[in-house]
Amino acid sequence: MIQEKAIVVFSGGQDSTTCLFWAQKQFAEIEAVTFDYGQRHRLEIECAAEIAKELQIKHHILDMSLLNQLAPSALTRTDMEVRDGKDDELPSSFVPGRNLVFLTFAGILAAQVGAKHIVTGVCETDFSGYPDCRDSFIKSLNVSLNLSMDKTFVIDTPLMWLTKAQTWELADSLGAFEFVRERTLTCYNGIKADGCGQCPACKLRQRGLEEYMNSKKHE
Repeated sequence: MIQEKAIVVFSGGQDSTTCLFWAQKQFAEIEAVTFDYGQRHRLEIECAAEIAKELQIKHHILDMSLLNQLAPSALTRTDMEVRDGKDDELPSSFVPGRNLVFLTFAGILAAQVGAKHIVTGVCETDFSGYPDCRDSFIKSLNVSLNLSMDKTFVIDTPLMWLTKAQTWELADSLGAFEFVRERTLTCYNGIKADGCGQCPACKLRQRGLEEYMNSKKHE
């Protein structure tokens, strides 16, 4: 275990909850931060708060409602359809600048609470095409954060090169498989656990789960 403190960017979904369990094993102390940016389902924030309370992790909820005003998305507007991107078009669920803003404010919070590490569940291997989930963006922002506050932050991305099946495997190795499967909220339609089964987030989650379960059968 690293004898340092970490801030986990936490939405209450599969990826960030897996990161929360991962961070518990990695660092001497962790805190979680959730951003209220006017997402379609308040249940996401409630879910994150419930998990943090159960795991006895200090939890911050920060108001990011301005992001909703500036960056309309299917994740923040009930009148916009959630759909995958086609050709060079980004998915309608992309919120421009979201990870840029979230990680920047997580860095400000980290500086205030004495945390060196910022943990985020972004992933370039099995993602929806969001440019702010790429490793190159994270490395660039890490440098900018350090320069902006004259600190030595480390942005940790334990899921960056994992497929969804491997993310399930990681949760299992951390003893958190059932917890992640039953308690998290990934669904764009605000349904916990296995979700609606129809939205892009649910399909990606379910496909990864099936791949992992099939791989376990053949071990």
